[in-house]
Amino acid sequence: MKIAVYCRVNDQDQHPENQRLELVVYAKRMGYEYEVFEEEDLPRNSRPVKYALLKRLRAKEFDGLLVWRLDRWARNLREMILEVKELIDKNIAFISLKDKVDLSSEPGKAIFYLFSAFADFERETTRERIVSGLKKAKKEGKKLGRPFGARDREPRQRAGR
Repeated sequence: MKIAVYCRVNDQDQHPENQRLELVVYAKRMGYEYEVFEEEDLPRNSRPVKYALLKRLRAKEFDGLLVWRLDRWARNLREMILEVKELIDKNIAFISLKDKVDLSSEPGKAIFYLFSAFADFERETTRERIVSGLKKAKKEGKKLGRPFGARDREPRQRAGR
C-alpha cells in the first residue's frame, strides 16, 4: 500500500520532524511504501503542501493518508468531515496515529466522527479563552497586536478602531 505521510506544525517553535519520526516508524512497521509531506503553517489559511497533497490524493496517487493527529490535517470540523469523507468515498485510507483512528473500517469511521466533534469543541473553547483574554487586556488599557517594526511599510490600523 502506498501512503502519503503528512506532518504539520503551526508554530515556529515546533518542528515537524517530531511527527515525521513517529509516522515513518509506523509506516515502515506496517510495510507501507510512503512519501513524506511536511508543512510549517505560519500564515493563516496558507497550507500549500496540504492542498497539493489533497490534489494528488484525489488523483489516486496514494492508497492512504497517515497523519499524526486529526487536528494536523484540518483546522475545523467542517473541513475535516468534508475532506475525509471525500477520501473515504474514493477508497483512500485515512489513518491518525495518535488518535488511533483507521478509517478503513466502520468502527474507525464512527470513532473519527466522535473525535472530530471533540477536536472542534477543544478548538472553539481555546478560541473563546483567547478572545476573553484579549477583551480583558484591552479593558485594562494594554496595547494589542505586534509592535511596530522596521519592516512595516504602511501604517497599520490600531486595535479597537
